[in-house]
Amino acid sequence: MHPVISLHPSDHVAIARAALPAGTSVANGIIASVRIPAGHKVAVRAIAQGEQVRRYNQVIGVARVDIAAGEHVHVQNLGMGDFAKDYAYGQDVRPTDYVEAPATFEGIRRPDGRVATRNYIGILTSVNCSAHVAGLVADAFKRHPMIGIEPLADYPNVDGVVALTHKTGCGMAEGEPLKLLRRTLAGYARHPNFSHIVVLGLGCEVNQIGVMLKEHNLSDRIRNMDIQAMGGTRKTVEAGMDFVRDVLTEANHVRRETVSACELKVALQCGGSDGYSGVSANPALGVASDLVVRNGGTVILSETTETYGAEHLFTHRAVSREVGEKLVNLMTWWEDYTRKHGAEINANPSPGNKAGGLTTILEKSLGAMAKAGSTNLVDVIQYAEAATAKGFVFMDTPGFDPVSATGQVAGGANVVCFTTGRGSVFGCKPAPSIKIATNTPLYTRMAEDMDVNCGTILEGEETVQESGQRIFDLILRTASGQRTKSELFDSGSAEFAPWPLGVTV
Repeated sequence: MHPVISLHPSDHVAIARAALPAGTSVANGIIASVRIPAGHKVAVRAIAQGEQVRRYNQVIGVARVDIAAGEHVHVQNLGMGDFAKDYAYGQDVRPTDYVEAPATFEGIRRPDGRVATRNYIGILTSVNCSAHVAGLVADAFKRHPMIGIEPLADYPNVDGVVALTHKTGCGMAEGEPLKLLRRTLAGYARHPNFSHIVVLGLGCEVNQIGVMLKEHNLSDRIRNMDIQAMGGTRKTVEAGMDFVRDVLTEANHVRRETVSACELKVALQCGGSDGYSGVSANPALGVASDLVVRNGGTVILSETTETYGAEHLFTHRAVSREVGEKLVNLMTWWEDYTRKHGAEINANPSPGNKAGGLTTILEKSLGAMAKAGSTNLVDVIQYAEAATAKGFVFMDTPGFDPVSATGQVAGGANVVCFTTGRGSVFGCKPAPSIKIATNTPLYTRMAEDMDVNCGTILEGEETVQESGQRIFDLILRTASGQRTKSELFDSGSAEFAPWPLGVTV
């Protein structure tokens, strides 16, 4: 195979398929002048200082200095710069090519008609002060098959009892931060992957359970307990355990049935990205996303800070100017938000991202947005807001994976697809999390944590289309109950992380 990957004839750079020694021929007689690390960029033409540098035929930054053909292009010579973006609202909207006979999976139909992919009993907390008590209740029902402890052995249709705790709920003012927390908790409380929910509070916190239940019309669905009113830790734990025992039989009565893939709501995530993310795993997940949408389902892309700089490509696909402007307004909000806190939105790439070959937020965003495929942008929603539209939906979230995925699941996502180039051990109860590796060395090194290897694309063994079909097929099997690698490790409760917006007082 050729030692570099060229994505577009107009690009100034190509991507090293593996580490390239100095002297390697990379393109049209151009020789690498220095060693190029795997996944990093090499200049395939001379670039003048101040010139816009292109990858994916899109601007990823501006040359800080003159860059000769064959040089390594990275943080030492490539930086951010201003460039005009044409939002051209809706100019690329196309009719969705729906399949005539949608695919199916084996889901759990709830009494209200919604479809679950898992069947948990959930313990939520209104405040961090009740976190330990919630954990004690869940631990009483935790499976330990290695030592023969199976407290749910008589309830094979119950996936587990999970406590989802967080670090806030008090010391906060009434306003948007509290509304956001309550919206997140309410989204989990009504998630179809929970058969029953109990909410534990301390009693004196700002986030009063009764107010949250009333605001979100949850009173008929949730049992709630305050530790202070119950009489302390032991009595609350006993009452919580009694609640779980009381509902286990009912929870176990579910049966899976064949349902349409239109019931899928797939959260799209990436973390620990590298230079291959935008070449292999993300475009492959984009193909799978298109298949979900063509089968009548929903995909939810988030991480607003990792869409920054590339949002104009989504406004081109917005079904209306109103939808497109919602996305642009989010970027303006984030610019102001980061400025107020002395940060820069364009400083987003992490040390791991940079080690993997990503240089600027523009480059990272262009690769990340490939996860959403090519269908129309049908809606833009707030953090943890219910995703009700069918098709490609964008949800406003930070770029930090646990916080972002928490918002997506609160919005109703019943499967999570997570691409990574550096590695991840992410889980996201109550939704199963599929982890997709961008390269074979990562997949081999972390085989117990990775569900899919997209390094086959880099090695010429598989096309992006073929890999995307394979991911879509795995989404269907996972939604039908097949365990993901993170589920085998029982990951996903500690990763619950509502967005801590606002000031702690």
